Amino acid sequence: MKVAALVSGGKDSIFAVYLASKYHEVSCLITIESENPFSYMFHTPSITKVKKQAGVMNIPLLIQKTKGKKEIELKDLKSAISNAKKKYGVKGVVTGAVESVYQASRIQKICDELKLEVFNPLWKIDQIELLKDIVKNKFEVIVVGVAAYPLDESWLGRKIDNKFIDDVIKLREKYGLNPAGEGGEFESFVLDCPLFKKKLKVKDKIITGEKHTFSMEISL
Repeated sequence: MKVAALVSGGKDSIFAVYLASKYHEVSCLITIESENPFSYMFHTPSITKVKKQAGVMNIPLLIQKTKGKKEIELKDLKSAISNAKKKYGVKGVVTGAVESVYQASRIQKICDELKLEVFNPLWKIDQIELLKDIVKNKFEVIVVGVAAYPLDESWLGRKIDNKFIDDVIKLREKYGLNPAGEGGEFESFVLDCPLFKKKLKVKDKIITGEKHTFSMEISL
């Protein structure tokens, strides 16, 4: 089946593409570039770098810009998915949703209206197991934003590896931190995975904002 995949550049959406590609033809990627850094629906720290990921995956990318207002952004999402259906003949949409009922339910509603299937390969997966699967499948992922105590700017650029998993398990036990960042505790970006023809590299980074994020210059 031809499918479109909603991607933000982070570990969940790219891992979902990887899993979906085993069973479906991923005909295009869809990225929503929101002007609102506090969007309910869309991640923002590295969203403009998805172009680089799409390039090394050799998958067409559809970009939809939005002001990020709570309900209007859903109309923009529907427009983007509708465009994917018309342009690439997709029959379904893949998401990296893990825990967010808000996101999953709204995507489901849009796809129902457009008569498309929805695939959520990561839905309700144990989050430690998710991190382990990502590492096991040779994903190179870095942290590009943190927004919860005790995470600070020292975590920016850190790779998600076995040591990272051990550390977030300890933080979950001590502070109740969500180990996979599902509560918005941290944001991630994929530099390499089995879908990539070439590995991406961080050429430069600039730490910005109260939430501790960094903007990246990405090279091959």
